[in-house]
Amino acid sequence: MSKIRILILTSSTGGGHDARAEAFAEWCFQLYRHDVDVRIEQMLEKSSVVNRAGVNFYNRIQRAAPWIHTGFYTIVELLSYLNRSNVTFGRAFYLKVLNEYRPHLIFSVHDCLNRGYFQLARETLGAEKVRCVTYCGEFSGGWGYSRNWIEPSVDLYFSRTTTARDYAVKTGIAPEKARVRGHLMSPRALLEVIPPGERGAFREKRLGLRPDLFTVFLATGSNGANHHVELLPALVKHADRVQAIVICGRNKDTYNELLHWRANHPEFNCYLEGYSEVVHLLLQASDAIVTRGGTTTCAKALHFRCPIIFNAFQGIMPQEELTWKFFRNGAASEKIESMADFTRIIDQWMADPSAYAGVRGNFLKLRYEEDPTLLIDEIVGLANDVAKAKFKRRAFPPANGSAPGFKFLG
Repeated sequence: MSKIRILILTSSTGGGHDARAEAFAEWCFQLYRHDVDVRIEQMLEKSSVVNRAGVNFYNRIQRAAPWIHTGFYTIVELLSYLNRSNVTFGRAFYLKVLNEYRPHLIFSVHDCLNRGYFQLARETLGAEKVRCVTYCGEFSGGWGYSRNWIEPSVDLYFSRTTTARDYAVKTGIAPEKARVRGHLMSPRALLEVIPPGERGAFREKRLGLRPDLFTVFLATGSNGANHHVELLPALVKHADRVQAIVICGRNKDTYNELLHWRANHPEFNCYLEGYSEVVHLLLQASDAIVTRGGTTTCAKALHFRCPIIFNAFQGIMPQEELTWKFFRNGAASEKIESMADFTRIIDQWMADPSAYAGVRGNFLKLRYEEDPTLLIDEIVGLANDVAKAKFKRRAFPPANGSAPGFKFLG
C-alpha cells in the first residue's frame, strides 16, 4: 500500500520548533493513522559540527545571557546569503536523508531550514516529485523576523497571525501561497480541557494547592532559562491571597534550589515540577503566567486565556521581541526587567482586582478560535499531489469521547 511521506526539518534552538514538529506528527497519526508517514529530523544538530555548535551556543546564551542574542542573530542572518540556492553546512547528511527517505513533501518549522533546503530537495528528487512548506511561528514582523524564513519558491507558507502573514508577503512570499493557520498545538493539548467549574478541584486534587487563591504560573522553556528565585518574594508577601505553579524545564540546578526554597517557606502554597508535559493543564489552572517570549508557551497562554507578564530580565532576544511587540500592541501586556517591576504589578493586582480584570479583558481580545485540522489537511493534500495515495481521513474529535476527567473543546 502506498503511503504519503513527509519529512519535517527542525532544530532544538529552544523548544518551540520541536514542539510544532511533534504536534504535526501527532495530528497526522490522529487523522490519517498509517497512511501518512512522518519523519522528523534535527537537521542542524545532526548534519554538521558547525551547525551543532551554533545550536549549543544559542541554547547556552538563552539561559545565561539573552542580550548576546542580538549579535548572534545578526550573524545567523548571513545564512540567508550562504544558502541562497544550496545548503552550505550539512549538505551531505541532508542528501543522505533525501535519497533514503524520498519524501513527497518537505515541511520546515525552523527559520534556518528553508533557503537552500527546498532547492536542493527539488534538484535531488525532481521538481515534480516533492513539495515544500514552511510554518513560521512568529507573532509579528520586523526586527527579529529572520530573513531565513523567506524562501519565495515555497509551495505553501503558514503564519501564526495575520500580522506575521502580512510581513511575510511584504518580504517576498506570494500572497496566494500565504495562509494564517493558528498555533499548531498537539491534539492532546486541545482534548484535555478543565471544565470551568472544576478548576478549583484540579488545583486541589492534582497540584495540592488551594482551590480559591490567585494562582501565578512561573514558567520556563525546555532549556530552563528562568528567574524564579528572584520573583517568588513578590508572591510570598501576599501568601494569604496568592499561590504559585513553578516549572524548571531541564534545569536540575534550579529545581533543586527551589525544592530547598519551598521547604523553607511553609507559609506559601507552591506546586513545583521540573520538565512538564502538561503545561496546557497548568495554564488552565493559572490566573497569569510569567514567561519569556517563547512562541509556543505564549500561544498556549493565549489559547487557554492566561494573561502573560513577559520576563525581560537581561534583555529580550530578537525573536522574543516579535512576541512581546504583538501582545504589547494588541493587549498592552507588560514586561518586567527587575524584581521591582514584578512586585509593582502583583501589588497593584492584589490592591485593585479591577486592574487585573482589565489586563485579562485586553488579553482575551487577541484570542481567536480555529479548526486545528485545516492546516494538517492542506499539507497532507499537497503531499498527495505527488504521492497519489488513497487514504481514509478520521474524524476529530474522535467519536469515543475525551480522556477521563476532561471534555472536548467546542
